[in-house]
Amino acid sequence: MKFTKKRVSRALPLPHVLFCSKPNKVRRTLKSICPSIMWVSNVRLAADAYLVCLHHALTTEKEEVLGLLVGEFSEGAEVVCDIHSAVTLRRSDKRKDRVEISPEMLIEAQQRAEQMSASSGQELHIVGWYHSHPHITVWPSDIDLQTQAGYQQMDSRFIGLIFSVYNEDKKTKVGSHQVTCFQATNQSPEGEAPQYVRLPVPLEIRPSPSLATNNQQALENLCSTLFDEQSEVLQLSRQRAGQYPLAHLHNAAVMVQSVCGLSSLVSGPLVSTVEERLHHIQGTTQQLKQEAEYLKNLLKQHKIEVPS
Repeated sequence: MKFTKKRVSRALPLPHVLFCSKPNKVRRTLKSICPSIMWVSNVRLAADAYLVCLHHALTTEKEEVLGLLVGEFSEGAEVVCDIHSAVTLRRSDKRKDRVEISPEMLIEAQQRAEQMSASSGQELHIVGWYHSHPHITVWPSDIDLQTQAGYQQMDSRFIGLIFSVYNEDKKTKVGSHQVTCFQATNQSPEGEAPQYVRLPVPLEIRPSPSLATNNQQALENLCSTLFDEQSEVLQLSRQRAGQYPLAHLHNAAVMVQSVCGLSSLVSGPLVSTVEERLHHIQGTTQQLKQEAEYLKNLLKQHKIEVPS
């Protein structure tokens, strides 16, 4: 099976989206083998939700980060997944090659999804998860496939996104990032140990007219999430340092340095985004005032009275 790489052009700068050249053929084969399983045929990711996932993935190049995706499924002849929002999660265990979602995180994310449903009037729920691959390929590892298969046991439509970040072309020295969407399927015969393989899912990133409230809150909460993670590390280091004051001072200084770096990394782009939106609103307001003045003068010239 041949895999190709295509650049998707949208309003926001988007990554290389990797997809399988014949995903529908793979799904037709699987559907004929397992007709009871609802395989997802297409995923549509809102651009502002993509922005939250990518921003979260770029907060660290040492460990993987993760979060959950909130949206809805539309079922007809094919199952289509629409992702509206992303929920960033706090890591309970920092590892370079894996991430895990605890039951407490799932409950918390489900509560957020219910709040989003109440505020938007849509029937939203958790439809998938995302995590990052810093400095490594975008393809899911065996652990990723096992994790994905476990989620699909709860809901066969559950999907996964992987953001490969902090990659650099050796010749041009230009950084790049990629995202792929996948599910997992077991290719082992019945009765044998499961052997999961990647099932590619076509991914489309749809432009968003503005930054949705839920995704804006997710970006704002990212700072506190990262701060809580650093605080846990500091607390653990204090327990290990024991009665050594110099070790306490050193760990506290490292904590301050890390928080300042995260603040610059996360808050800086958010402030720039707000300033750009303010500039756009001010420009639009000025244009509307000029248009209103022009219409008033036009009415006076034609002696047309507008009822109050």
